[in-house]
Amino acid sequence: MRKEPLQKEPMATNSQNYHHTPILAAALDLDGTIIGPNEKIAPAVSEAIIHLSQKISVFIATGREPADALNYSRELGLTTPQLCDGGANILDPVRKMSVWNAPLGPANAELVITKLRQMGTAFVATHDNGTASTFDEVPNWELIRISALDIDERTADYLMAHFSSNKEMYVVKAVLPYNGLWAVDFTLAGVDKAAGICRVGEIIGVNPSNIVAVGDSYNDLPMLEACGLSVAMGNAPPEVKSIADFVVPSVENDGLAVAINDHVLPKL
Repeated sequence: MRKEPLQKEPMATNSQNYHHTPILAAALDLDGTIIGPNEKIAPAVSEAIIHLSQKISVFIATGREPADALNYSRELGLTTPQLCDGGANILDPVRKMSVWNAPLGPANAELVITKLRQMGTAFVATHDNGTASTFDEVPNWELIRISALDIDERTADYLMAHFSSNKEMYVVKAVLPYNGLWAVDFTLAGVDKAAGICRVGEIIGVNPSNIVAVGDSYNDLPMLEACGLSVAMGNAPPEVKSIADFVVPSVENDGLAVAINDHVLPKL
């Protein structure tokens, strides 16, 4: 059967706001952007990222825990500081250690974990020595990020509404591409992917206006709005696509490779 050529998604409505600033670094979401439901990096995407990293600084910006960020950055040969835990943790992929993090705060951590325990909700929590995915594994309340996992969107919305009055936390939902369910991430107020990118930028000497961000979910909105060039994946919800400078094909159709080859490399 003849395979039709991939069709690009239409350009986002606010693309006229892009002012062609020099691109000196790239912040790439992981789930739904670098990897799809099979959690593997497609050959075309891997090739594009590696090619880009030979020209500018490239880092992953993910809500996942440090181990995942380090594993994928190692697979891609990335040496720039990597961003994980939704912007609350910056890793040195060479030394395999955290160089900066922003703890959620003991009182906030206890509130969230207690609520998730009452609901019987699966979770993962990051702390200085690793992660916890059961209540018995939580070493103390000095947690960096908590994610409620594998819930439906209605439950995700409930959790966001339940904690909406707590101004000490940033709470955001994101779809999980590997199973189609949802997660809700809890970090310290003011700590999101945009804030994390600003800190990575300080380390590498690059202003966010000179960074391209590529993402697909609600937790990517802050970084897409903060960076000089923003690209949404074709699998992103309408709210994400609407604020991006460009929209590319879905992760299943190697959209990140299109983003790099068509919208980033020509601007270097």
